[in-house]
Amino acid sequence: MTPVLQTSHADTASPATASSRPCALETRGLCKRYGAIEVTRNVDLRIERGARHALIGPNGAGKTTFVNLVTGVVAPTAGSIYLEGRDVTQASPQKRVAGGLARTFQINTLFTELTVAENVAIPLSQRMGIAWKLWGKPAHHAGVVDEAAALLEQLGLLQLASRRVNELAYGQRRMIEIAIALALKPQVLLLDEPAAGIPNGESGMIIDLLERLPEDISILFIEHDMNLVFRFAKKITVLVEGSVLTEGSPADIRADERVRNVYLGRRHG
Repeated sequence: MTPVLQTSHADTASPATASSRPCALETRGLCKRYGAIEVTRNVDLRIERGARHALIGPNGAGKTTFVNLVTGVVAPTAGSIYLEGRDVTQASPQKRVAGGLARTFQINTLFTELTVAENVAIPLSQRMGIAWKLWGKPAHHAGVVDEAAALLEQLGLLQLASRRVNELAYGQRRMIEIAIALALKPQVLLLDEPAAGIPNGESGMIIDLLERLPEDISILFIEHDMNLVFRFAKKITVLVEGSVLTEGSPADIRADERVRNVYLGRRHG
């Protein structure tokens, strides 16, 4: 059962009508200012249930700041954030995770001396509420072992279970990060540049993995690899200077003259 968020706004529903179903994730008028510098400007974004939604834009557009706002790492100056219809604007990052929100980072944060199975076992044991009982050996608990193996098999990674992370190629490490996020059983998964730093010869592994993700998980991802974006995303939002420039299907974005001018370039036209 997904834990109920306990926040000062926990019983405040999204201002959607009673007949409409709340989307998986929504921001309304989200702003972030540092003094006179406004890095996020009135961003309205809706991530529907089961979405494959890309957030793209040039360097400095405010994409990672936006994800940090959504996950609670950074507090907004103004605006609201809703997770499954509940206002989580004031919720801690931990409570957002408990409410079904998980993310990965641009730079991997794995325990490199542990095996893949042990890395996946850690968030599993935390989610099950048994981490304190295991004295640092969650991969020895039968329930944890079984679920870790099932998750790795689902993602086509079971053959890596006994390998130490420091033995893996960089692309494989990025895939393990996604597996760790999935171990938290999120309803919404935020992927911050899943293909960042991956050599061209390994990027296909990430695409294959993304296509194996459960369809009921709503995914918002930041990515500069346009081949990945146009193959995986069903909807794309373009952020420029902290504001939404436009939003639409991959075909709409590819054809948009403004997007080509500020980001994609003619080669994607």
